[in-house]
Amino acid sequence: MVTALCVLAALAGLILVQRLIPLAAREPSTAGTEIIYQALYVMYGVALGFSLFLTSQQFSEAEGTVLREASRVEQIYRLVEPFPEQERERVQALAKSYAQVVVEEEWSLLGRGSESQASPRAEMIADELRRSIASLEPETSREEALVTQAVVLVADLEEIRLTRVLERRRGMPSILWSVLVIGGVITVVCTFFFGIKNPWLHGGSVAALTVVVVVVLYAIYRIEYPYTGDIRVRPEAFELMLQRIESNNGG
Repeated sequence: MVTALCVLAALAGLILVQRLIPLAAREPSTAGTEIIYQALYVMYGVALGFSLFLTSQQFSEAEGTVLREASRVEQIYRLVEPFPEQERERVQALAKSYAQVVVEEEWSLLGRGSESQASPRAEMIADELRRSIASLEPETSREEALVTQAVVLVADLEEIRLTRVLERRRGMPSILWSVLVIGGVITVVCTFFFGIKNPWLHGGSVAALTVVVVVVLYAIYRIEYPYTGDIRVRPEAFELMLQRIESNNGG
């Protein structure tokens, strides 16, 4: 609908310019207008392409962050298996609870765009998991090595979690959005002044350019916040981790 409205607005603007400025007045200056327009659309194309690349890269980085975080939780869960039952079950229960809270509670809180927030409960469980690992008392050299590794993993987990929480609001600066929107309007409007004799060909070219600009801007808008909207990073890594734990534990 937005694309259709933009195309209609562009065609209406084209018709208005054609009526105000006759073809006889526009045609002689087409060559000079094209030179200026070439520089304009190259600069705008670079800005548009860079913005799309930037947002898609941020989206991919957010997916990688979630995957690494879920991996650290599972590694901690597996690492404490050789410990005595009481210590093992405490750490494993916290690791499992953390993943469940992230999926069931925190993910919906992250999906609020500029108003998104982290789950205090997930933060509390992460802190408790760190303290539980620090309180492990190794009795053998092997257990001592495992504790050292677990401490490193939980520190890595907290760092990755912080990265994910910060990524929830990683949108484009408003000034860049202004450049893209204003630049898109100017790029389309400049095509109105070309001296093309066939009005249908001129209108089709303007419509096609408008569609491309609007679609790319819409794609940037939809993936700007990686945890918001229909096109977003999902907690599939955590869900898969929980499924593997349940499967290995016999349900």
